[in-house]
Amino acid sequence: MFIDEAKIYVKGGDGGRGCVSFHHEKFRPLGGPDGGSGGSGGNVYCEATPHLNTLAEFIHRRHFRAKNGSPGEGNNRHGANAHDLVITVPVGTQVKDENGRLLADLAFPGQRVLVAKGGRGGRGNASFVNPRRRTPKFAERGEAGEERWIILELKVLADVGVVGLPNVGKSTFITHISQAKPRIADYPFTTLDPVLGVVEVSEYESFVVADLPGLIEGASKGKGLGHKFLRHVERTKLLLHMLDLSTADQRDPLEDLERINRELGSYSPSLLEKPQLVLGNKIDIASRELVERIAGEMRARGYDFHPVSALTGEGIRELILKVAERLREIGDVPVGAPLPPGKTIFTYDPSLEKGFEVVAEGKGFRVKGAAVERMVSMTDLENPEALLYLQRRLRGMGVERELERRGARPGDPIYIGKEVFDFFPD
Repeated sequence: MFIDEAKIYVKGGDGGRGCVSFHHEKFRPLGGPDGGSGGSGGNVYCEATPHLNTLAEFIHRRHFRAKNGSPGEGNNRHGANAHDLVITVPVGTQVKDENGRLLADLAFPGQRVLVAKGGRGGRGNASFVNPRRRTPKFAERGEAGEERWIILELKVLADVGVVGLPNVGKSTFITHISQAKPRIADYPFTTLDPVLGVVEVSEYESFVVADLPGLIEGASKGKGLGHKFLRHVERTKLLLHMLDLSTADQRDPLEDLERINRELGSYSPSLLEKPQLVLGNKIDIASRELVERIAGEMRARGYDFHPVSALTGEGIRELILKVAERLREIGDVPVGAPLPPGKTIFTYDPSLEKGFEVVAEGKGFRVKGAAVERMVSMTDLENPEALLYLQRRLRGMGVERELERRGARPGDPIYIGKEVFDFFPD
């Protein structure tokens, strides 16, 4: 089954909790704090692989969670970092967030993107020792891993895309030039999904052709197969636009050609810039005079026209050689985002790690900022010493001063992340 769109939930592993421990050893009564820090949670990546050609795997499995980091232990033993979780997707998959913002275009084998960052491990009490605080009795909780829903969209990677109205003979053409076996019948939309086939030009040369679902007028607005078809056209280097010459006495082939080109341009003007060959199919049942007349009209308008018969094979070999020649002229063109294989894209903005913002919310105020929210989430709020340490850090960062400047009064609720505090400045 060909599935080209999926929505999945991903969550990075939580960081391990820091340890509160004091060294106990004979003849060393004052060994001091020796609680180790927790390990970091695993990251979640999406990685492109050439061994998949559909997103069908994500129909039955939609939730992916990385492992959590191990907690710290006494005697300064730090917790182990969790292994990363790698989700393999087909080459050509676009990764988007819930709002449709593109995170990565995985157009190369081995290319990966970080979709959910693992949480940082909490520090053990040994990390909080300083000349003023000799025996800290608190440690940090592990940071929660990032979690989100992401959208995967597959756009097939093919050198050549065959386009045209329904029932012009695209599927028959594909079966004649390759080993692909699309459904063939005498009713519209027999091909519901893109079908790929490999065409052998010679012993050392070949190209990939895609039988793309038929278009109708209004497809750029979602009619017929709509965007399900059009998204795949963007990946191809060359378009073969097929016309049905057997119906030329009932319908103008030139008008059919211009109608489909209007749909391509409405979806994306860049599609009209792709090189295009026009095929006049079914010449085995069309009169020679009609074929010659249409060929003359097409070439007079600047189209590279080739009459063929997908059923009998007439003109097919010459066309294959012409397509191979054009592909050599086109060469390699980028099909996705200009990122080298293996490039990692981070989904967070490093600038958000610094600073904070205070905004009014309800009867109180909310403090926003990645560093502030992480600090609160990793603090053991049931430990009075840890709570005092947090208050001193927030005061040192200027949070208390900014709240007073914005008009916060004693007793007002202050929201930081998922926690609520009462405002009582020193």
